Amino acid sequence: MSRRWTLASSVAGAVVVALDGTVLTVAQPRLQGDLGASFAEVQWTSTAYLVAVAGLLVFAGRLGDRYGQQRVFALGMLGFGAASAGIACAPGVRWIIALRAVQGVFGALLQPATLGMLRAAYPPDRLARPLAVRTAAIGLAAAAGPLVGGALVTGLGWRAVFFVNVLPALVFGLPALLRPRRPAASSRTPLDVPGAVLLAVALSCLVHALTARPVSGVGLAVAAVAAAVLVRHERRTASPLLPPSVIGSRASGAALGVLVVVSAALFGTLFVATYVLQRRLGLDPLAGSLRSLPLAVLMVASAALCPVLLRRFGTRGTATAATALLALGVLVLSGAGSTPALGCAFALLGAGFGTVMVAATQVVVRRAEVAVAGVAGGLQQTALNVGPALGVATATALIGAGTTTALLTLAAVAALGVPLARALPGTDGGDAGAGTPHTTEERQLPHTARNR
Repeated sequence: MSRRWTLASSVAGAVVVALDGTVLTVAQPRLQGDLGASFAEVQWTSTAYLVAVAGLLVFAGRLGDRYGQQRVFALGMLGFGAASAGIACAPGVRWIIALRAVQGVFGALLQPATLGMLRAAYPPDRLARPLAVRTAAIGLAAAAGPLVGGALVTGLGWRAVFFVNVLPALVFGLPALLRPRRPAASSRTPLDVPGAVLLAVALSCLVHALTARPVSGVGLAVAAVAAAVLVRHERRTASPLLPPSVIGSRASGAALGVLVVVSAALFGTLFVATYVLQRRLGLDPLAGSLRSLPLAVLMVASAALCPVLLRRFGTRGTATAATALLALGVLVLSGAGSTPALGCAFALLGAGFGTVMVAATQVVVRRAEVAVAGVAGGLQQTALNVGPALGVATATALIGAGTTTALLTLAAVAALGVPLARALPGTDGGDAGAGTPHTTEERQLPHTARNR
């Protein structure tokens, strides 16, 4: 595959997943009425997917490293589309729940591969721009999802929203399946199946515990025990699922921490913002959605601008300022009552999150060797699954005390990302390991050839 087609495939995979989540939210009320489902069953149409995808992301990334990112991307894309078609034809809500879990398995295969393919196709010093394009596309999908979902549900019914995934799955999945890139020989390391099982149990229980209402203490306990056993296993095994070169990097650890914190703050804030707009300010859902539109616009714009900011101010400066902007946006929203104040708050949220997404993701992905790029992508996606679950759980627990209290707490959560951002590299190539070639082929190239 050419670099342009690789980028297009990566963007398509990310957009399909992002769009699927937003349109499902719009379709759930109609789905519940048509199938006579309970509220708990409707909630499980989301939870089944989240639990399945969270537990398998890192192992799926390892499969991509071993068998080829494009091959795993193709399997994930085609399986995701097939599961979507099955959901659209499902006779009852239990079928939908089961198929959503299957869709989560294929989504787990798909998501790390979209980042692993970019790492394999682009040299480290050119990753920021394709990552910015990918992030901007996700922002557009998040903004368009409610509109597309609303139009389809209103005009054709809830089943129509799931057919949306079928065409892009075929268009991008089949070429990747027919012409896969061969994985590097160095990636033929044994699969750490026990580690994968332990990680799946830990993450699945964590996400399930956080999405349960109320939060499940038993689930958190099981997740903690599984995580402790995983740490011991990974230290002793010869071929760990989580390579030390990925999780042992101070910069990568800080970047993953930033992603967890800012995604928790953003999604928790968006959960509370619904109550601010509709209950405190008395706006209807459409009017509330229009007030929040600056978030999507600024997320797209900031993602596109981020490569320029990274070159000018470096990763540390860019991510630190963006994280502070996000925290400021939550603070402004906590006291906003007028349309200009709401617009300013959502604009700050979008500008901060879009910038941090690109800056932190490029640290995680570019510092990984090509042979473990899938694992790095899986960790990045895991952070963006755990963070929102944690943020919404925090918001749910605090909203009874008032929206202002919940938002002030979430602003404090966002502020925790500032010291983490300060631990990122000062510049793209200013710290040990950053900007240096990570593969044998890149090390053999002259310096001028690598930066051509």
